[in-house]
Amino acid sequence: MTAHDAAALPLSARADRPAPRQEVVPQRHPSVRLVAGFAGFGAGSVNLAISSSIFSAGSGEPERVLAGALAGLWGAALLAGAVVFLAKDRPAGGRWMRFVLAAAAVAHLAAIAFPTPATSGLGLTQLSALLLTLMILASLGWLRRAAGERAAMRPGRLLLAAFAGALLVAGITTPGLAASTAGQYAVPHGGHGNLAPGGHHQR
Repeated sequence: MTAHDAAALPLSARADRPAPRQEVVPQRHPSVRLVAGFAGFGAGSVNLAISSSIFSAGSGEPERVLAGALAGLWGAALLAGAVVFLAKDRPAGGRWMRFVLAAAAVAHLAAIAFPTPATSGLGLTQLSALLLTLMILASLGWLRRAAGERAAMRPGRLLLAAFAGALLVAGITTPGLAASTAGQYAVPHGGHGNLAPGGHHQR
């Protein structure tokens, strides 16, 4: 049908044609996805800090080696899973990931309530890991329940929500990292020149 024929059709015939469907962006979904991804990066970093703290204790006990290896593998898995989740819009591991995260939360809670020689002194770091894991679980649960809700969202609101989520994750992650061995060996701000007693920059 040419443009001239389409113009010649009655108005009623043209009105019966369905209007082209416009794509919409899910409201709040991008911001919650970003918060879940940020929390995944934070939880992964904190678990790697737990692993390094356990290994740096200097003891070769089998239970200490096992705890450090598990924490390190779990931290690396969380970092990789956060990348996959943000890239493909679905959690790595599918629905089973929620059960794995719940088991990790229970493990962190047990490490806080019943510290062992391998996890002693890491209470604040374990608490940070627990809170970040619960944040991931809550975000995934919210996304699962609101999967069918779609509405327009302004980029400015998305940016503000992402910024607020990043601040929240950073506020939980930073104390946990500072309480670990990695935080104890971190160079204080302005102290990069004071690497050893009697150094060139020391007064």
